[in-house]
Amino acid sequence: MLANRDGLIWIGCRRPKWTEVGTEVWQMPQGGLLAGEPPEVAAVRELHEETSVRSAVVIGSIKDNLTYELPPALVGIALKGKFRGQVQRWFALRFLGEDREIDIAGRDGKKAEFDTWKWASFEELLELTPDYRRPVYERVGRGLLPFVRS
Repeated sequence: MLANRDGLIWIGCRRPKWTEVGTEVWQMPQGGLLAGEPPEVAAVRELHEETSVRSAVVIGSIKDNLTYELPPALVGIALKGKFRGQVQRWFALRFLGEDREIDIAGRDGKKAEFDTWKWASFEELLELTPDYRRPVYERVGRGLLPFVRS
């Protein structure tokens, strides 16, 4: 969860191939661990890969892993068709830079993760989040918003 100085959350929009035309999927940055990589290091790396952000510091974390399952209609389609859901570890980071630092274009031979992005309230994020992911995001909010708002 990347938060700016105003306590707004960075969210990106993608339109995956498996969604209906016009369907948008808004989410926070996320990604996987490399072999032997500590979760906090992975969070910072993934944030940079997806947003170009380097001007951020970790301000908190949720100690427990959070999980979600895809709805049956998306199993074998979403998450590159390889997974039924995800096990996640969440961190809050404070963005200390300027918005011009954020660049969501793909680089180093990798395609862009997001089509567009914006700063949003956590409540707006929940409204835009797919139903199957909302319970995890609610737990993320309970665990990380105290860090963001302090």
